[in-house]
Amino acid sequence: MGIDTERDIEANLQIGPTENGMVRLFVEADGGIEIPMDFTPDEAVEIAEEIMAAAHRAGKGGKSKR
Repeated sequence: MGIDTERDIEANLQIGPTENGMVRLFVEADGGIEIPMDFTPDEAVEIAEEIMAAAHRAGKGGKSKR
């Protein structure tokens, strides 16, 4: 299984700041699974840039060259 493997799982993603100055990505999936992931603001910006780059590649039908 990899990033290109489709799955029949529904999940909810919430993103926001924490009281400790971190950025939290909170994933809630079927079966009561909850995954909180905290990142520094700099890490969050890097993640956002990676998401934007992937969206641009996907929109062009291109494959990742990582």
